[in-house]
Amino acid sequence: MFEILKVNLLSPIVLAFVLGVCARLIKSELSLPKDLYSTLSIYLLLALGLKGGVELSETTFDAILWPALATLALGCLTPISAYVLMRRLGKFESVDAAALAAHYGSVSAVTFIAATQFVSSLGHSAEGFMPTLVTLLESPGILIALCIGAMKRKATTSGEVGVAKKTTSAVIHEIFTSRSMVLLLGGMIIGYLAGSKSYEPVKPFFETGFKGALVLFLLEMGSVAGSRLADLKKVGVRLIALGILIPLLHGALGTMLGYFAGLSMGGATVLGAMAASASYIAAPPAVRMTLPEANPTFYLTASLAITFPFNLVVGIPLFYNLASWLNL
Repeated sequence: MFEILKVNLLSPIVLAFVLGVCARLIKSELSLPKDLYSTLSIYLLLALGLKGGVELSETTFDAILWPALATLALGCLTPISAYVLMRRLGKFESVDAAALAAHYGSVSAVTFIAATQFVSSLGHSAEGFMPTLVTLLESPGILIALCIGAMKRKATTSGEVGVAKKTTSAVIHEIFTSRSMVLLLGGMIIGYLAGSKSYEPVKPFFETGFKGALVLFLLEMGSVAGSRLADLKKVGVRLIALGILIPLLHGALGTMLGYFAGLSMGGATVLGAMAASASYIAAPPAVRMTLPEANPTFYLTASLAITFPFNLVVGIPLFYNLASWLNL
């Protein structure tokens, strides 16, 4: 276990994240240009989708059926469990609990990429269709949590029925047209239709520089996370504790479901990391649209300053160890 933690902690990805945090703490001017940050995110997501689509074109229906069903089950369970824990243990108001649940029910694409690279560094590989599972986990997680929030608000506020219906349809549109979803889904469709032979000419561009681009991206993510560390004093001990407890529970559940669904050790680890992650790209705009009264300090600090670093440094190795134990 300690050897695996050491490998993870000394990886360029984690060290770049730590450098970004430290740069923010010492008030350095280090920051990636906004355009470069956007370009890197587009590159990483499109590369992920393309590779997943090519692999999906060579995958049989039987191979993906059970993992897909397990992922859909996770997409339904994680927002509900996050909401209940935030309400019962965290004592948050229903709207804030629903907003937090939307983030924990969704997927952090960067955590997914980091987990994929982690298992690869240990000589394992996740199934090529894993990006497909990202899209299956992303949508229901956000929608279910926001529906809970909308229903709770409707129960306590009169005259909101028309607005709730309008916002729900708008949120569905927001989710499926978000940058991460369009790039992942679009990339998968392109890769699936093109196949491995047509993918070969562009393969070096999308795969050779992938890890280097990820290191730069994590450097900026560390800077962003570092800028929210001061908010930890505001959110309180309960949110910090739940920001660690929920990923542990969801990650363990995702890893076990992945194993029983027939995923490899690497695939089960990555599914566990996906379930444990908290979105900070797709979920915030959807939450702002549907639950504008929710406190952004809670859900942004929880996802960026608590859960993301925890998963990057400790969570992913833990889920790998659980997957290894299940495969004994």
